[in-house]
Amino acid sequence: MAQLGPWGARPIAVAVSGGPDSLALAWLAHRWCRAHDRSLLVLSVDHALRPESAAEARHVAALMQSWAIPSQILTLHDLSAGPGVAARARDARYGVMIAACGRAGIIDLLLGHHARDQAETFLLRQEQHSGPAGLAAMAGVHVRDGVRLVRPLLEFSHQSLRDLLQQQNIRWIEDPSNQDSSKSRVRLRMGLNDAAITAARTAAAHAAVARAAQELATARWLAEHVTIRPEGFAQIAARSCPPEALAALIQTIGGHEYPPPRATTARLATALHPATIMGVRTIKAPRGAPGFWLLREQAAMAPPVEAKPGAVWDNRFRLTGCQHLPTAATIGALGPDAAKFRHLSDLPAAVLQTFPALRAGAALLDIPFLPAPRHDSATPVGLDFSPPRPATSALFRPNCH
Repeated sequence: MAQLGPWGARPIAVAVSGGPDSLALAWLAHRWCRAHDRSLLVLSVDHALRPESAAEARHVAALMQSWAIPSQILTLHDLSAGPGVAARARDARYGVMIAACGRAGIIDLLLGHHARDQAETFLLRQEQHSGPAGLAAMAGVHVRDGVRLVRPLLEFSHQSLRDLLQQQNIRWIEDPSNQDSSKSRVRLRMGLNDAAITAARTAAAHAAVARAAQELATARWLAEHVTIRPEGFAQIAARSCPPEALAALIQTIGGHEYPPPRATTARLATALHPATIMGVRTIKAPRGAPGFWLLREQAAMAPPVEAKPGAVWDNRFRLTGCQHLPTAATIGALGPDAAKFRHLSDLPAAVLQTFPALRAGAALLDIPFLPAPRHDSATPVGLDFSPPRPATSALFRPNCH
């Protein structure tokens, strides 16, 4: 935990499924929080895909109550069995837990991935011919939607966590999906022995050393040459940039979960010029200013969504407060209406058109990033540029051997 801070005095959440890994993490986190005078919240997700899942979530809640740990059961209602259910369930699980963290004012969510999980991730990515960055496997910390996802157990074996629970006489739940040999990860796991796990973890650790150095170099270059504006675009004070830095910016400005492949950005990074990659435009800085700007391609932006607290538009802007708006209010791109407000900003029209705006039907209610007339000046809309991944955030620990 010390390596994964700083922690401050803020509360911490832990994801607990009821399996041995997450229960061991909850027990350890509880002890750590008590020793450091911090509060802990357990989040348990009921996927509602198996008849037993609700009872399993209640078992976790009852156990946490016996440990005097506050807990919440988060139920998913829209999942259905079928192709890609594991990936859909994972995304939905992260979504509801991150939302719960937001409601509780928590920015640190602990996850129970351990050494075998790390080895499996490396081997799966190796089978998929991942590049050096992917072969670093899971980071000790990475940021998603403003929440730090923290993995304190990556250096600990699956068996050591079971041993801990047995020593403490703590009963865990076995997930039957972990025996489903139709899943590629389960098939891989069945063929792993201790030597294979050690070799894979060592290889991942070597890749993590390289990725940690690259992440640091990218962060330094961005800090020296780039301004990321709260309106959702970036200013690059240079005519070229490292491909990794450009890929990170395209990921952030586009609101993407993953950056584009290095090969896609390499040529553009060498000599920046007007171009479009993954819904992000590169344009020359206006009025003779040095460098280039990166902004969202208007045609690639998402359609309007209902303007309610917590709503996310274009996977980049999050509404944090919108009291007193009409029930039919939506948030979407300012688009061609930007021409009416050129006198309020010195930014070019191409940028203004990508600004978020609130409407009721065709009527403009608010443009949060412009000093335009508001629907209710006493309660301005709260809006944050909050893409799923920041331009640089992952913490890879080179000592994870």
